[in-house]
Amino acid sequence: MKGLIRDKWFLAAICLLLLAGAVGIIWLEHIHAVQPKSLVTTFKGDPGTSRAFTWYTEDENPTALLQIAEGTDSSALKGNDVITYQAESVVIDIGSGQSNSSHKVEVNGLTPGRSYIYRVGNGSKGGWSEAHTFTTEAANTEEFTFINVADSQGVTRTDFELWGKTLDAALSKFPQTSFIVHNGDLTESTEDEQAWNDFFAVADKLMPSIPLMPVTGNHDQVDGDAARYLAHFNLPDQGAEGSLPGTVYSYDYGEAHFVVLNTESNIDEQTEWLREDLRRNAKRWTIVAIHRPVYGGNRYKKIEAWAKVFDEYNVDLVLQGHNHEYSRSYPIRDGKIVGEGEGTIYVTTNASGQKFNEKKQDQFYHAVHFQNYKQMYAAITVTKSTLTYEAYDIAGQRLDDFELRYSK
Repeated sequence: MKGLIRDKWFLAAICLLLLAGAVGIIWLEHIHAVQPKSLVTTFKGDPGTSRAFTWYTEDENPTALLQIAEGTDSSALKGNDVITYQAESVVIDIGSGQSNSSHKVEVNGLTPGRSYIYRVGNGSKGGWSEAHTFTTEAANTEEFTFINVADSQGVTRTDFELWGKTLDAALSKFPQTSFIVHNGDLTESTEDEQAWNDFFAVADKLMPSIPLMPVTGNHDQVDGDAARYLAHFNLPDQGAEGSLPGTVYSYDYGEAHFVVLNTESNIDEQTEWLREDLRRNAKRWTIVAIHRPVYGGNRYKKIEAWAKVFDEYNVDLVLQGHNHEYSRSYPIRDGKIVGEGEGTIYVTTNASGQKFNEKKQDQFYHAVHFQNYKQMYAAITVTKSTLTYEAYDIAGQRLDDFELRYSK
């Protein structure tokens, strides 16, 4: 009888050990299956042959991988042609004793005009993101459309849902969009990681596929520090000496040269870098993106020297943010209104988020100036001979448009 009891206790102990082992395996799988978040793609090199990626995970010592293959079928990620990249990872202190990790990968050697499928994760079962696709810029691109937005600048998830709806409206109307230019102040507080989670989460079907090229705003760089903002993007590092890497850069797409400047610091050094960058520019169209405006609802006089360089090198269009209202200038050259095609047009495309400012006083340079208290975006289509600008509210109403014709 005693032996039977001992056997029952022994069997019970074995069952408990097996149960504990099963629970442990499930727990380990959960630990290793950390889901990627805040996945975004950007240009860092040639848009026809390369693509850059950034994502976060809620762990500190991860293995972070990106797998990519040509095509759009997810089965390609399990085939012989899949290529795996190891990410560069940095632990980010997000406050309250918590940490996330930022992961970045740049993929080169792609073929222009081809579609690719990819996923990111740590290689474990359940540790991969969904598969996403993107298409590289085609060789000799003669026409493309990009979207311009500014000041998503939210605090709550509800705030960022407005930004997400703005993007949805833009991509619904312009599904051929090649990339998005955001003119700064992506969140209200750059240190608020939950805000960053929400900023990306409401657009998680778009930003893994359509490059987002950000401009540094005064809410993205605070007291000279933009580390948290920059940890979320894999951006070119070829800007002015002394500028924070990733806040000043340029790139080409089709017949356009794009320049991104940082109105928050190192302005004099950027002026010289800008002049040299534009001196080397061989594209037909030149578009500059900044946060604080040269000619917006008001003017930011600290960057007046940039306008002289714009004049010197015949910049066509300057995209701006910060004012949270809509404004478009007449063509401006040497601080004066000039004829069509003789100067630079400066546009501020209102806000794409929840915050609006009262309309400022009209100025001599205003061709269009209003406050409609609606989220807005602009769609800009570039060909060899024309640059067409259209501004829409979130309901799809076109509120402003103009066309520039190449005559240089």
